[in-house]
Amino acid sequence: MAAIASAPESADGFAVRFWGVRGSLPCSGPDTARYGGNSSCVEMTCGDRRLVFDAGSGLRALAAAMDGPQDFDLLFSHFHYDHVIGLPFCGPLYRPDSRCRIHAGRAGREPDTRGVLERFMAAPLFPLRLDFFRAALSFNDFAPGDGLDLGDGISIRTAPLNHQDEATGYRVGYRGRSACYVTDTEQEAGGLDPGILGLIEGADLFIYDCTYTDAEYSAHRGWGHSTWQEGMRLAEAAGVRTLVIFHHDPGHDDAFMDVIAAEAERARPGTVVAKDGMTLTL
Repeated sequence: MAAIASAPESADGFAVRFWGVRGSLPCSGPDTARYGGNSSCVEMTCGDRRLVFDAGSGLRALAAAMDGPQDFDLLFSHFHYDHVIGLPFCGPLYRPDSRCRIHAGRAGREPDTRGVLERFMAAPLFPLRLDFFRAALSFNDFAPGDGLDLGDGISIRTAPLNHQDEATGYRVGYRGRSACYVTDTEQEAGGLDPGILGLIEGADLFIYDCTYTDAEYSAHRGWGHSTWQEGMRLAEAAGVRTLVIFHHDPGHDDAFMDVIAAEAERARPGTVVAKDGMTLTL
């Protein structure tokens, strides 16, 4: 499995840190304190490059940990509220000496990425507009399935996911290692999703939408999410090294997550249940 640490081991390190691990809705309180209640935000550091996947409420905590002007890539899986709600609270975006490259699977779709974010940060939904950001922003709309070359030895493969309003899964490759971010997606009826299998084959780390258990799934069919047991099946079939259970249902408190963690460890030793603040190094 991937090692748990507080920071990359060297300037060439590849690390993944979880700033928000919940799906659908941020939740707070003593019953979710250990696993965390922020919605989706995952940071990957490849050497001195920072990639941020989704801008859920966890982005605010990540932004607070950033010091001074920033230069980073922000990659969206999709634009449902739980994945964008933290964007207006990202302090570095208000600095004129910061740079941010924003990527999303919107090529050929209307509105484009900039247009989606302008609609989100507009009355009556939010008091500040997108043009309040002073950072140098650039927008890269691609078609899910395209590859992205971010430079500095960072390569990205993408794949379309089975989710309402569409979503994109990512595979980041760096210095011979790979980490996959695959959320939100609903499992295939009667078989494993071939697109996901192709994306994650042989990956070192596989972060997957594990919102439900298999027992819960039948009552949520068509809601656009999957189960941790399906994550296990995908990981086994694709020869993944470490599965990370992610996008926890807001109704799953710490005690419930402890049960999932124990069952997952028995089923596939080394499986990780994501927690806010957790760092994995590859």
